[in-house]
Amino acid sequence: MKIIELEPGDPRLISDLLPVLQELRPHLTEESFREVHEEGYGQGLRFSAAYTDEGRCVGAAGWRTVVNTSTLRSLYVDDLVTAATARSTGVGRELLTHLQERAREAGCHHFVLDSATHRTDAHRFYLRERMDIAAFHFMKPLG
Repeated sequence: MKIIELEPGDPRLISDLLPVLQELRPHLTEESFREVHEEGYGQGLRFSAAYTDEGRCVGAAGWRTVVNTSTLRSLYVDDLVTAATARSTGVGRELLTHLQERAREAGCHHFVLDSATHRTDAHRFYLRERMDIAAFHFMKPLG
């Protein structure tokens, strides 16, 4: 497996990564993804893609380095998804390992992600990977 960072303008963001990301974020369209990536890139948003040896994208991660008072410097994972056809094959673990290495390289003190309450399979995976449930994430729609 090969994990690479996809830079702005890389056509694989749309052709390879977006279809996998849409398994987690079905509301994303090509247009909305482009808009989020364009604005988010300036805020530190980056995307990593996991490829099989045959060149098929089977995993996607959106992440950024965050500095705040609660964690000081952390790597925050916005999105982490393995393609349904590749689940339980080690893709998620490889992505987590890759991102944690990036966090260490960036001098981060913590590795942080949120997971929706209904994603119980993902929770089991994160707990197996020795991650702790450290907070509740509250949200209120505005509009």
